[in-house]
Formats: sequence, C-alpha cells, structure tokens
Amino acid sequence: MPSTTDRGFRLAPWPLKSAPTRRGVASAELALSEGDQRNRRARQGMDEPPQSGHPRIMADEQTGRILIVESDPAQQSKLEGQLSAIGHIVETAPDGIAALEHLERSMPDVVLLDLDPEGMGGFDFLRQARALLPATSFIAMAENCSTDTAVKALECGADRLLTRPIRPDALALIVERSLGKPLHARDAMEARAAAAANLPTTPLLDRVVGVHPAMQRLFNRLRQAAKSRSTVLIQGETGTGKELIAKAIHEHSLRSEGPLVRLNCAALAESVLESELFGHEKGAFTGAVTRRRGRFEQADGGTLFLDELSEMPLSVQVKLLRFLQERELERVGGNETVTVNVRVVAATNRDLKSLVEDGKFREDLYFRLKVVVLEVPPLRARPSDIPLLADHFLRLYAEENAKEVQGFTLEAREALLAYPWPGNVRELQHAIEQAVVLCEKDLIGCEDLPIEPPDREAEPLGLLIPGVTLAEVERYTIMKTLEAVGGSPTKAAAILGISKRTIHYRLEEWGVAKSNADSSA
Repeated sequence: MPSTTDRGFRLAPWPLKSAPTRRGVASAELALSEGDQRNRRARQGMDEPPQSGHPRIMADEQTGRILIVESDPAQQSKLEGQLSAIGHIVETAPDGIAALEHLERSMPDVVLLDLDPEGMGGFDFLRQARALLPATSFIAMAENCSTDTAVKALECGADRLLTRPIRPDALALIVERSLGKPLHARDAMEARAAAAANLPTTPLLDRVVGVHPAMQRLFNRLRQAAKSRSTVLIQGETGTGKELIAKAIHEHSLRSEGPLVRLNCAALAESVLESELFGHEKGAFTGAVTRRRGRFEQADGGTLFLDELSEMPLSVQVKLLRFLQERELERVGGNETVTVNVRVVAATNRDLKSLVEDGKFREDLYFRLKVVVLEVPPLRARPSDIPLLADHFLRLYAEENAKEVQGFTLEAREALLAYPWPGNVRELQHAIEQAVVLCEKDLIGCEDLPIEPPDREAEPLGLLIPGVTLAEVERYTIMKTLEAVGGSPTKAAAILGISKRTIHYRLEEWGVAKSNADSSA
C-alpha cells in the first residue's frame, strides 16, 4: 500500500518496511502523525537514538522535579539514582498517602509511581493526584501488566505506562519528554521553538490519525463548532479520544491563546469538586486558610474541559447550570459575584438522556449542554484507522524498548482488524506495546498480541474474497455495522456514508426485523 497523505493524516505502509525511527510521545487516546513527530525530533535536536547507557543530555535540556512513589526500597533507590545521575531533582514517597502529603508542599513536573492494586499506592492515588495536578505528567510502572490494568491506569489519569524491567536509557528519555508546561503553555512553547528552527507547525486536528469517513465528518463538525462560543458536549466510549477532541476545539477556537483547564468530575468528592470548580473564600471550611480561585477563574479567557460530566453530583449541577446561564459564579463561603469569560467543553461516556430519565442528571442542564454534540466513534466502527494507529504505536514502542520490530505478520494484521477493541484506542495502544516487548522476531505475530485471534468460521467473509458476491458483502457490512452501533440505522448510515432509508430498505428486503433499530434511532 503506498504512503499517502490526506489533509495531514498519514497512511503508513502495512506491514512496515523500514526500521523503527525516533518518535515523539503518543497521546493516550489518539496518536499523532509522523510529520508532527519529525518536527518535535528536530526541535529537540535528536537525530539518532542512544545505543546504550543513559541518553546524552542536550545543552538546553530541562531539569525536572521528579516524585517517585514506590513501596520497594530497593526499586525506589534504583530509580532515584538513575534519575539523579542525569541531573533531575528527585524526591520519594513510600505510598500514595505520603505522596499526597508531599503534593501539598511542592508541585513535581513528573510523578513516577508503582501500580500497586492494593491500597492507596496505585489507582486511588493516581485518580486524586491527577485531579489536583492536571499539568503534571504521570508515569505508571507495573510488572506483567494486563490489558485491563493498563486501561484502568489510563482511565485514572496515567499519561504513560511502563512494563518492568525498564531500561535506564528508556526511562531517562520518557521522563525527559514528559517534562513540560500545562497544555496551552506547552503548545505555545513548541510553536515558538518551531518558528525559531524555521519549521512549519500544523494544527492539532490535522495531526490526528483518522482517515475513516466517520472521523472526517467529526473533524469537519469540530472545526465549525470551534469557531463559536457555544458549549460543546463530547460523547463517546472510554478510550476513544474525547480529551484530545476537547484540546482540538480549544486550539481551533478564538480562545486558543488562553488557558485550557481540565477537571475530571469523577475523581473528587462532592465538597471538594464544588471548591475546585468555583473556588472558596478564606474560612469557608476547615483548612481554607486563604482564598482560592477555582477552575472557572483559572480558565478565564480560555476553555474549561469537564471530563466524565455524568458523575457530577446534582448539587454541583445546579451551580454549573447557573454559570452556563448567567456566566457568573460565587465562591464557596462567599457572597461576591464573579464574572468570568469561559467556554465549557464537557465529555461523557454515558447516555445523559437515560440518566435524566433515571433522575440522576438534571434535564435543564442536559438541554443547556446539548447545544453542540460531537459523537466520537468507537474504534470498531472505523476499522480503516486500525492499521494506521498500529503502525504508529509499533514505531513508538520499538524505539522506547530498543527493539528491531519491523511490522506485523498477515495473521496478526487479520487479528487486529477482526478484534472488536472494547477499550478502543487505549486498548490498541497497550496491546501494541505489549506485543513489541514480547516479540522476539522482526514481525509481530498473533502469539505476541494479547487478543484472541480471529475466528475463521465466525468471520469467513474477510477470508473468502474472491469468492463472495457484492450482495453478500453489502449485507455483511450493514449488519455488522448495525451490531456495532447498537442497532441504530441513523448511526450506521453515518458510518457507512449511505442514507438511513437505504438501510431500512435493505432490512425489509432481507426480512430482518427492525423494530428495535427503529426505536433506537
């Protein structure tokens, strides 16, 4: 398959024909294209990957403040020594409770933590720390990490997940790339660096891997919505890339020079969430020793991204509704009315309409949020993007693990395309990472992938071409797409690029009952 580009979306060859090259850090949900990685590589002044030992330190390399959360004293000492040796300021904590106390005193650039499923050392700490420090990079470490553990770590807020043992040079490189500023400041810094190096910069939306028609329609709708001031609601399953879409909205809006502030509504208790959003006055509650600006005030002139909005308590929903209506707020414990200029972008992986019917979400807030709705399709509904994402992640993790992995076998490619990917892009990312680590050959095979191989009897259509008629292909495609979207002809028609009437006509022709599909449309 020849390499082509379409509006900045790169279609890489499959399988890969060239050796792995240095790449930038991938998004946890949607990958960046090769051109963007080359720009970052050139800006950082890196031409060849280190062969052994620690990577060389550039003259202008940034020294970072690193917090290591590790219960094993030997591992803690080892990591501390490796990072201190290359110039970083390293602090340690034995568990999540001590780490949270540490975060009250200082703000690290990077948190490196052991994923201990028991107690506060892992997921609980990650969820709370991410909510408190949205600009800090969190790198989780685990041994024999399963796909479920990896997906949970990403859901709790991890930016990267490393499988032990970790090479010292790979650790140093990942920490180096994790250092940076909050989202908007980091992007502005990169743009200035690119201008100084006389390199072109490309808008985020044109760097996202997504050539499928469903993604292209999403991008077109996003560009139109970004220009307005209206509230945007992003809906999609876990791992589809909702946060990256929110970032793209901000970047393409007139507020792109302002801050982009993120808050996960599911990570904080009700009382803490209200204070985080709206701020508090001195003496508002025990421990409120000073006045504190909330996320709305921090995002003044920019965008506030509210992730997992469906988990927001009803009492906080009332105050959010008032802000969306009046553009005003009152801090907790105060009477002063504060006016801020903020655009709200919200995301959820749940059906808000069903929550309204169940009394768990306010109907008036639902309609206030439903001004512009962006549906992010699941990965199984855009299979043409799977090879592109797999290629990208393969190159990324081959570099990080110093593996000479060139591509995928035919059987592995069929397995990637046949697997439904319930965890979406996040699951694909971690599946490829595990495959690269375990692969002992130059091509990844089915035995290296943590997924079930395709059932040749259950999925014969992809293996019998030539040998089937176009009518059989059409029926298979429509029925599988309807199955993937829960039986909705409207959603299936949008993915397939045909009219809903065509789907209804075909179902009637095939004698397939469509009452359920009609009701879900």
